[in-house]
Amino acid sequence: MIEIMRTNDPVLISFVESLLKDAGIRHFIADSNMSVLEGSVGILARRVLVDASREDEVRRLLKDACLERELRG
Repeated sequence: MIEIMRTNDPVLISFVESLLKDAGIRHFIADSNMSVLEGSVGILARRVLVDASREDEVRRLLKDACLERELRG
């Protein structure tokens, strides 16, 4: 799995998760438990991970949703 996005915005994470789920793309939100432990101060970003073989598809999906600026790399 590769990191496609990193953010501490819970609304953005929820939106991206919804897009990926609707598209049938397996994903994993890393560090979500760490952000809870730090007390929701927003210091630790959550990472959206996807299968490397679907990277191009995910990037296209998120660009179509006007989230191009949020993408890593």
